[in-house]
Amino acid sequence: MFETLLQSSYFALFLIIALGFILGKIQIKGLSLDVSAVIFVALLFGHFGVTIPKELGNLGLVLFIFTIGIQAGPGFFDSFRSKGKTLIILTLLLVGSACLTGVVFKYAMGIDTPSLVGLIAGALTSTPGLAVAIDSTHSPAASIAYGIAYPFGVIGVILFIKLLPKLLKKDLVAEAKQLEALRKGKYPSLHTATFRITNTSLFGKTLAQLQIRSMTGAVISRIKHQDKTCIPTAQTVLYENDMIKVVGNEKALNQTALLIGEQVNDDLPFGSTQELQSLLVTNKNIINKSLGYLNLQNTFNCTITRVRRSGIDLPPEPELLLKFGDKLTVVGEKEDLKELGQLFGNDEKKLSDTDFFPIAAGIVLGVLFGKLHLSFSDSFSFSPGLTGGILIVALVLSAIGKTGPIIWSMSGSANQLLRQIGLLLFLAEVGTSAGVNLVATFQESGWQLFGIGIAITLVPMLIASLVGYYVFKIHILDLIGTLAGGMTSTPGLAAADSMSDSSAPSVAYATVYPIAMVCLILFIQFIVILIA
Repeated sequence: MFETLLQSSYFALFLIIALGFILGKIQIKGLSLDVSAVIFVALLFGHFGVTIPKELGNLGLVLFIFTIGIQAGPGFFDSFRSKGKTLIILTLLLVGSACLTGVVFKYAMGIDTPSLVGLIAGALTSTPGLAVAIDSTHSPAASIAYGIAYPFGVIGVILFIKLLPKLLKKDLVAEAKQLEALRKGKYPSLHTATFRITNTSLFGKTLAQLQIRSMTGAVISRIKHQDKTCIPTAQTVLYENDMIKVVGNEKALNQTALLIGEQVNDDLPFGSTQELQSLLVTNKNIINKSLGYLNLQNTFNCTITRVRRSGIDLPPEPELLLKFGDKLTVVGEKEDLKELGQLFGNDEKKLSDTDFFPIAAGIVLGVLFGKLHLSFSDSFSFSPGLTGGILIVALVLSAIGKTGPIIWSMSGSANQLLRQIGLLLFLAEVGTSAGVNLVATFQESGWQLFGIGIAITLVPMLIASLVGYYVFKIHILDLIGTLAGGMTSTPGLAAADSMSDSSAPSVAYATVYPIAMVCLILFIQFIVILIA
């Protein structure tokens, strides 16, 4: 009966996932496999003839890579500008040293060229690399070598990424918190303060004439003249001993003190018709619109004092573009705030709802882009493939944010759920596929090629880790993401992703993966052309 149940791919799939989660919870000296354990259980099941349909694996791969791209997109281009040069060098080092290791073993062990390029593609788990190896050599030896190197290419990257923080004595949870603190440190905290107008050069002048915002960087949220508190407009006139409430970072408040006068401890209570509200941006029509373009102070007589995005308070600069889910702190008249709330949407339910059209449309575009063949000469053509096509499209769409009425984003909970489902499907299928002929392949082709495949997998990661950590001083979370991307290892990313709550490994992976894929294809073709 149990054998009959195992023939059902759905039963086998969820049994593998359940056992994988049990195995993943086991800790040995503080090290656990987490979700990566699913692939080891799948390898065992595959060895005993259990298979998961390739279509389920591809579905999982599509969901996993698309959600990674959507999450990494906003930070991808910033990362590329700030760290791109270093990460590209590391990627070239990974792929180049893998190829060089293979070439060394070719001459030392007398391996034929088709087997060599097959081993390199398998050790880096690159299906596009295998396609190029087969097309360039026209030999079945490339496929056999790929099959021998592939299992450790999957397992080796996972184990290396899991062990690396231990070897470097790094606590990834603490490192993630430190990285988040550094990220927030780029945006100084916003504070409030009250000032009394004592600078005689300000008396009798309007806010439009004084340009306090552009001179100090602070936002005036309300003004008290005599006994009346009002929301400021461009035409509001300042008089001696008026009190103003200001929001800004420490530097902006210091600048305001120099310009306006003395800081006082008094607060400025709202009038009976005024209040402060937090409004959510959920209206698609104002996404990617700048605060200056919306001109809310003149239109609604309301003042935005801060914008909260991804846990960070941003100053409401006129050029700041609004994003879906931004929370705006606004002061104004109660009636005006109601109208402004309608403009922004302010619908908390929309934040948790999942719109599947952008997901489906984005994946369709990614699959189509992956089918493109770019020919640069008679001897070289390039296709992004399924993984590359979807990743690149997801990165671009997420960075764009909005196209017409379509918002290219997902709530954090929806992204996490789809990513986890996709990952589990992918790991179960990849593991059973690699496990089916694992022992038979070794028996037929010997252990020599398997050992060389291990070297081609491990040597580049050792070199890149040493250079990246000790020479370039790359943060450990960026490093493990770069290793996964440079080795074109989606299971490796799964291992990195499960080790902390930080998005840094995913961003680094997304930054280097397309580069690694292209470099590997080029290097394989060069090896076939230059080495007989």
